[in-house]
Amino acid sequence: MTSIGTRFYTWRFGERVGDDPFGNVYYRHKDTSQDKRWVVFANAVEASSVPAEWHAWLHKSVDKIPTEWANPPTFAKEHQPNRTGSAAAYRPPGHDYMGGKRAAATGDYEPWQPE
Repeated sequence: MTSIGTRFYTWRFGERVGDDPFGNVYYRHKDTSQDKRWVVFANAVEASSVPAEWHAWLHKSVDKIPTEWANPPTFAKEHQPNRTGSAAAYRPPGHDYMGGKRAAATGDYEPWQPE
């Protein structure tokens, strides 16, 4: 959730330039001499919810706004926020939450045995 200060600053100085599929809204400063760019998050403030193309724009790696791109990259996968710590996080086979059973060693592994 955005603070009252961010809302006021955005209302006073912000020019909306676009949004992403996650509902995040992107702004730049109305005064072009001030090269400031920022995002107002739709939900929790989570940097991993910003897609790569908007991240590049926010960090001034590209000047063109992603919504103005003529040919977006066709090789890019759909963006997914970081799921670490959530129920949707990746857990490899053998993880306790995935049953705790891992595949048997293939023969190239020899466990250490104390003497």
